[in-house]
Amino acid sequence: MQRILSRGEIENLDRTSMPRLTQPTERSVFQERANRLRQLAADSAIGDYLRIMAYVADAQQAALLKYTDIPGATKEQIERAQAHGMPPLQAAGWQRDPVWLAILSDVVQQVRNQDDLPDAVHVICKDLLTAIVTGSPELERLADALLARFNEDVDPARAPFVMAALQVYWTRLAIDFNEGDLPIITPFGVCPCCGSLPVSSIVRIGGSREGIRYTTCSLCSTEWHIVRVTCTHCEDTEKVAYHTIEDGEEAAIKAESCGKCNTYRKIFYQNKDQMVEAVADDLASIELDVLMGEEGFFRVNGNPYLWQKNESEE
Repeated sequence: MQRILSRGEIENLDRTSMPRLTQPTERSVFQERANRLRQLAADSAIGDYLRIMAYVADAQQAALLKYTDIPGATKEQIERAQAHGMPPLQAAGWQRDPVWLAILSDVVQQVRNQDDLPDAVHVICKDLLTAIVTGSPELERLADALLARFNEDVDPARAPFVMAALQVYWTRLAIDFNEGDLPIITPFGVCPCCGSLPVSSIVRIGGSREGIRYTTCSLCSTEWHIVRVTCTHCEDTEKVAYHTIEDGEEAAIKAESCGKCNTYRKIFYQNKDQMVEAVADDLASIELDVLMGEEGFFRVNGNPYLWQKNESEE
């Protein structure tokens, strides 16, 4: 039986043997997500949506294996990042290669080809493909807004597809990046590779990662270590609490809240469910989000597969 380490044991670990981060696995990163989405869809109230996102993840995996030559960070960008302790693949403000639109086209087309796709999703796919062909500047504006985490200019219907393409783009950059070129220290709470926010965290099992908590980047799929019982947003350790819908201590999924900054993110325990996946399980556990909202806590950032309409536009 796997054992979760206590807080004291975690602090006494030999940090030289514990991986600081794990870069995404090329042949499985999105496929594992797709498989988990299908598994979760079987018993979910939002099963239909999870199955659609599984198609998206399938398409992402195909695109990741197809597009293997995306321009990465230059020597100057790497040196600047090292000098200032900043993520070298900083998403906000990055000069994207036009190949990201080809990735988007492939993802949308593969999803559109599914036989059981709802009519509304067909319409979204058709509109996106038309926008790509006509060179609509709206797609670049939407991509910029998503990467900068702005609420304005975000179309919630198109956003999951555009974000899916951006995920493929940055996951490829993260896979190809030499870990040794990362700065030794980067800002707390953001991905050390691309500077994006984590979607959730997982307490891992096995080997040097046994009992260690890793957060997963919402953009490039990189995982990096953050000490447990620590707010992943403000780094507070005094007012951290855990919330579940049922099963208490045996729950594989909890919301980790912070009484200091009044935010939360979800945390998953692989010793309770070995198949947990940071994006899929976060999306499928929307009931926990409702509970946390009722208790007055706020999500730091949403799930990359789910976007809400800006309230000011309603």
